[in-house]
Amino acid sequence: MHLQGISKRFGATQALDGVNLRVEAGTIHGLVGENGAGKSTLIKVLAGIHRADAGSLSIHGQQFDSFTPRQIEAAGVHFIHQERLLPGSFSVGEALFFGQEIKRGLFVDRRAQEREAARLLDDYFAMRLPSGALVRDLDSAQRQILQITRALLAKPQVLVFDEPSVSLVKQEVDRLLAIVRRLRDDGLTIVYISHYLQEIESLCDQVTVLRNGRDVAVVDPALVSTAQIARLMVNRDVGEQYFRAQTQPGPPVLQLNGLGAGRFYNGVDLSVRSGEVVGLTGLVGLKSLFGLLKPDRGGLLLNGQPLQLKSPRDAVRNGIALVPEERRTHGVAPALSVLENITLASLGRFSRWGLLDGAAQSRESQRLIGELAIKTSDHDAAVQLLSGGNQQKVALAKWLSRHSTLYLLDEPSVGVDIGAKVEIYRLIARLAEGGAAVLVLSSDLPELIGITQRIVVLHRGRIAGEFDSSSTGSDQLLACATGASESRHDGKKYSPGDPPCPRLKHQSFRSAIPRNAGWCGWHSAVRCWYFWRYCWALRSARPTFSASVTSATCSPSQPCWAYWRWA
Repeated sequence: MHLQGISKRFGATQALDGVNLRVEAGTIHGLVGENGAGKSTLIKVLAGIHRADAGSLSIHGQQFDSFTPRQIEAAGVHFIHQERLLPGSFSVGEALFFGQEIKRGLFVDRRAQEREAARLLDDYFAMRLPSGALVRDLDSAQRQILQITRALLAKPQVLVFDEPSVSLVKQEVDRLLAIVRRLRDDGLTIVYISHYLQEIESLCDQVTVLRNGRDVAVVDPALVSTAQIARLMVNRDVGEQYFRAQTQPGPPVLQLNGLGAGRFYNGVDLSVRSGEVVGLTGLVGLKSLFGLLKPDRGGLLLNGQPLQLKSPRDAVRNGIALVPEERRTHGVAPALSVLENITLASLGRFSRWGLLDGAAQSRESQRLIGELAIKTSDHDAAVQLLSGGNQQKVALAKWLSRHSTLYLLDEPSVGVDIGAKVEIYRLIARLAEGGAAVLVLSSDLPELIGITQRIVVLHRGRIAGEFDSSSTGSDQLLACATGASESRHDGKKYSPGDPPCPRLKHQSFRSAIPRNAGWCGWHSAVRCWYFWRYCWALRSARPTFSASVTSATCSPSQPCWAYWRWA
């Protein structure tokens, strides 16, 4: 595949300027560049979403001067996008065969679809999912594999992976990289786009570096270091990547006492002091601390005072700021301008007698655009026109404008290039040195070790350990986060939805079941709850079994097949 002389302009912004990209058949070709370098635009041109102003494309000798998404798909090029595009309400079979349904006569044969989906997932990736499982019930890695399988059904010649490892934990990333290598070994041509240079180094045969809309180098990652690639990306030495605040923490700003919320977490005791950056891993989201998810047990103290957060409005009024992971849906208002987004959370500062002071808004937005190096043609440009990393910076700038006292940062560097990451890390350290309390939720363990003073690890919804960042390593954190360091039947580290796990009190399964237990799934006169409780008490390998069970509740769509599969 060869993209030659591709140029694209949006208004006054030259997004691509004569870019060349040559991908040899049967190889993995990396594409890297800082935010705003033109990676996303180039891929959208390749996909036929944007029409190039100049340039051409050839795939296996077939020349295209202009092309549509349908033509690109017919030529054998398919895309695995960063955003999970499969509808959550679809079953696995429906998502896999959407648009190419298996029919019996005039009607869709849903059972045949589910059987064929199960066979394909097992054949391709040795992955087994329950019959009728919904897309929304799958984890990120399973959804990624489902997207890959759907693409493979079309027998592609080229697969383009756009930031595929975003939101995946280390074990899932390792599995993804193994799958990509296997696809390459099976003869597919792969284009792999990522901000994680370690992935690029370990995976790719060749790497094209984009900078300011131009291809500046094609390198062999086996012959150059990640530091050299980073320098090509940003045209300067990145230097020290991580920055840790050099302050003595003050009094507690945030205190959690036995906080719990449904099946998400339970009994969490945590404090974050002023001038301190605390890392958190093993938890999905920070919604309870921003009034988006109401805790059902425990308490929360802010600056020593009890606080009940009924809504995000309460959190904002009390000086709490949240930068969410889903920046496009929750972090920014895409249709509004950069200026409007930056000042959105602090309009009171810029209004007099009900009228906004446009000059003050402009000065504040220009200050933060410069401070965070946000790449935009103008502060009046719509945020949706910015690259993903620059949208993340705008989401952070919105709260910096408000001067909050507690910052909740959920995966702050996801989708951000290495140069921008350094700027964000430096900014986090500066926030702490200015007296703010910062809680960083991240699945990037080296990042947590590098920028925080303490790291709290959660496993199955409970705190599994707390570590001093200056004296711990990624292996320690990973062992704690995955439960590898748990002792058997310790009675402390079970998920909030789990039934209690006492010492085995019953000599047989039959004696563990009340007479009025009822009916459930395959088990006559047995509720799953009782069956699972018995299994948890009986089996020493409980973490392995629990990892295959998404919920400890009795559900028609999730009967006790999980236990039999595990056993």
